[in-house]
Amino acid sequence: MNRDLVTIKGGNDGFRILVDSSATMEEIEAEIKKKLETNPGFFPKGTKFELEVADLDRSVKKGIDELLQEHGFGINKSTKKDKRAFPADNAASSKNVQPEANPVQEMMVLNRTIRGGEEISSQSSILICGNVNPGAQVIAGGSIDIRGTCRGMVHAGAWGDANAVIIADRLMPTQIRIANMIARSPDTMEKSDFAERAFIRDGQIVIEPIER
Repeated sequence: MNRDLVTIKGGNDGFRILVDSSATMEEIEAEIKKKLETNPGFFPKGTKFELEVADLDRSVKKGIDELLQEHGFGINKSTKKDKRAFPADNAASSKNVQPEANPVQEMMVLNRTIRGGEEISSQSSILICGNVNPGAQVIAGGSIDIRGTCRGMVHAGAWGDANAVIIADRLMPTQIRIANMIARSPDTMEKSDFAERAFIRDGQIVIEPIER
């Protein structure tokens, strides 16, 4: 497909889903399933998404809500209105609205490049819309998603979460850590043409290509 029918982004108040109102329910369902299954472990169970779209049929909204519930998620019912644009934010630790019985899930969102010598650390998951330069460190209690090139050191699940994942448009780090597992990059790193995901499988860190 030439157009992006569904976009999931982090913001000040949590995750937002932007849907192309010209898409059919079948197309939307397929796109949402692909994005959720491509990034297992990145969206905590119970996460509430804010649906942002103009002129979306009520039945389609209901269908999206039902689909998210099937995966253990939901739509934030308290949204004021549908809108097209996402707000720009430089750095935010965002909270998703949760039922009172469930703990609030958090995510740190950074819309900038992480420079060499800089360390970013959070007990939550981290979303970086920018590059992670050589000499930079990113440490997260949850998962890490880098919408750019990663050339620094990244440590997901730093407090023992072996289900955490690391995702980057270009995954070329000096070192990857997930929970207590460590993997070093080879001396000569080949540039991948695909986004990649690192996760633990069978007692070792595995890296595989994914579709954004």
